[in-house]
Amino acid sequence: MPALGLDGDLISPQNFPLPSLGPRLKQLRVELHEGKGFGLIRGLDAQKYSVEDLTMLHLGVQSYIANRHGRQDKKGNMLVHIVADNSSMEKAHHHRHSNAPITFHSEEAGDIISWLTRSTAAKGGRCIIASTYTVYNILAGSRPDLIRTLARSDWPFALPRFRCRPVIFYDGERLITNFGRAALLGSASHARPERLPRLTDSQMEALNAIESISQHTQLEIPTQAGDMHFVNNLAILHRREGFVDGEVQNERRHLVRMRLRDDEMGWRIPDDLKEEWSRTFDPRLTKVWHLEPMPDGFFPLRTFPN
Repeated sequence: MPALGLDGDLISPQNFPLPSLGPRLKQLRVELHEGKGFGLIRGLDAQKYSVEDLTMLHLGVQSYIANRHGRQDKKGNMLVHIVADNSSMEKAHHHRHSNAPITFHSEEAGDIISWLTRSTAAKGGRCIIASTYTVYNILAGSRPDLIRTLARSDWPFALPRFRCRPVIFYDGERLITNFGRAALLGSASHARPERLPRLTDSQMEALNAIESISQHTQLEIPTQAGDMHFVNNLAILHRREGFVDGEVQNERRHLVRMRLRDDEMGWRIPDDLKEEWSRTFDPRLTKVWHLEPMPDGFFPLRTFPN
């Protein structure tokens, strides 16, 4: 594997054989797309491996789950490092580098979201997920008017660019959900321009209902170093509880996140989301693979230009 270099696109089940675990990972692939929508691989001792080897193991395992990796920002970062960083006000307020709690949301793009836990916080930092199908069913029985609100095309999203679209979509027998509060309300690191429309009272009520129902039906998974989580980003919401890092390295929360899509089993993407999915998974665009969090003026370990 070292001869191939660090590029997830070069790793596949053909050159990363897992004779015992492989069949179970293929079952997980089906479960993510057609079943409960999430899974956890546990048992890897993160302290036994170098950063390079740990990254290769993560890429090798997820090659059994999906065959395509997505860019996660304009720089083309394929591996996003989620760590607390208060070196500047901008970073301290950004959800990626904050240790504050985050409400339930889905990522802007990606069918499957995968993250490897390199190390855990001294306190807090559990994986918390909720089913959008459960949220929908509860609303259908109690507040169908809010479902109609969520399905309308007038939600004023502002990230990554302004456009109006629904929060929930129907595609055949699929219910697809995609939203984040920062894109609709702004945040400390992404102030919402005053010229953009604000949410209506009905829209705010619908957002708050999603959060309330998700919290009452959530699944909390205590996280261990070496864990690999996989969630269906179109059917499962996730959030982060606040956390406190310790003084030593192995008590500082460090997740490595990736966005995935499976060409064979991937769901049909609604038209309103296709543009973001296209930018995320376009093989012609630059890809950057970083083993560690990089400063703003970084020198990439490896890049693949257009």
